[in-house]
Amino acid sequence: MIRLVASDIDGTLLQGDETEIPRGIFEQIARLRKKNILFCPASGRQYTSLRRLFAPVAGEIPFLCENGAVVYGPGSPGPVLGRTAMNWDDAMELCREIMERPECEVLISGADTSYLCPKGDEIENIIRYSVGNHTVLVPSPAQVPEEIVKIAAYCPRGSAAAEPEMAPRWRDRFSVAVAGETWLDFTLANKGTGMELLCAGLGISLEEVMAFGDNFNDLPMLERVGRPYVVDSAAPELLRRIPNHCRRVEEVLAAL
Repeated sequence: MIRLVASDIDGTLLQGDETEIPRGIFEQIARLRKKNILFCPASGRQYTSLRRLFAPVAGEIPFLCENGAVVYGPGSPGPVLGRTAMNWDDAMELCREIMERPECEVLISGADTSYLCPKGDEIENIIRYSVGNHTVLVPSPAQVPEEIVKIAAYCPRGSAAAEPEMAPRWRDRFSVAVAGETWLDFTLANKGTGMELLCAGLGISLEEVMAFGDNFNDLPMLERVGRPYVVDSAAPELLRRIPNHCRRVEEVLAAL
């Protein structure tokens, strides 16, 4: 029996150039809620951004944010069910390494704030205006005034190229995942550990979860749940590892 449906957002629920959640998703969320099945966005995005995307139902659903580093239960705002902070010294070292790469920008995430030390306007335009995050500019990573839950490298020339250059020496300290064409994410948590915290807080077993994804930051979640799916446009390796495929999330939800 499925009691919780979790879905990645960018590349999974939002495909191509889509920027707004399809209306059919909200209809499915309402229908499933009547059957005592919760829906949960599971994303690298922050809480504020996700609540804006899911505004019609934001007070009724849980949220798995920052690749599992912060998990919220239903409510307005919902209670924090789990928060996994990075070691401060390790985080500062990683930030410096990203900033020293001429082509990269660093995105530092608190519980619900994105901190930027921008070299140009592009990164702020993406995070503040396109993604819709609550964003603060700081002169240096050391000026971030709270615990850090995620660090991301924005790599305009491609995260696939940056990953083999940056990831190997950090994997013994952080979860490292390609999170899109231009993003490489570093967390102490991942979507799998975030899902464990969420299920523990909601009293739901992992076997009772259906989850959807499209990229490697989704894999820890997909490997833990009872019924994992990847969309047809997913990374080829995920299509090989996860047997259940679908064109659109809402098409699978309609059959629940």
